[in-house]
Amino acid sequence: GHKILERYGMTETNMITSNPYDGHRIPGTVGLPLPGVNVRIRDTKTKHIIKNNSVGSIEVKGPNVFSGYWQMRARNKIEFTEDGFFITGDLGFFDSTGYLNISGRDKDMIISGGLNVYPAEVERVLESLPEVNESALIGVPHPDFGEGVTAVITPIDPHIALNEQELRNRIRMQLASFKVPLKIEVKESLPKNSMGKIQKNLLRAEFKDIYLRKLKVSKK
Repeated sequence: GHKILERYGMTETNMITSNPYDGHRIPGTVGLPLPGVNVRIRDTKTKHIIKNNSVGSIEVKGPNVFSGYWQMRARNKIEFTEDGFFITGDLGFFDSTGYLNISGRDKDMIISGGLNVYPAEVERVLESLPEVNESALIGVPHPDFGEGVTAVITPIDPHIALNEQELRNRIRMQLASFKVPLKIEVKESLPKNSMGKIQKNLLRAEFKDIYLRKLKVSKK
């Protein structure tokens, strides 16, 4: 009977954006910048400010932002821009209504065949399937594409076997072909830290050889 209020914040910034208490809430977005908080999206390569509906680095400036990491001057030079914006490390975009959408962490972005794949978009599609409980999209070494787009999922019912090809065919209707995972791996559970966040670095380590195994065997 409760209504979800989606918001966005982090330890270094407190709250950044929020869907309104009174007003239109857009599911899947984290709402509008709070009063006095300046949020911008910059291209990760050119560093230019980019327009709505284009994914880039989320940067924030305002009275909510911390002054810097304690006694870490070198890190502060990296984490803050010259004009005082804090680089969150998150990727996202403002939609046409001005609501912020989170696309994932910069370090989790996958570059496959020279094309950017943002995990959050694919994970939302995977988790819309009735058989899928949770998902994590990762990029692991691939001999042709650089990184192979790979999904790791947990099933709603562990006693029912999932057909990988069938799942791929169904999500293909909602995604561009280069975003469709080359493989979908099934696990009973996904590794998480004490905050409940999925540890994708552990998944990348676990599946780092799945596209290289055949290559190694053929060389032998």
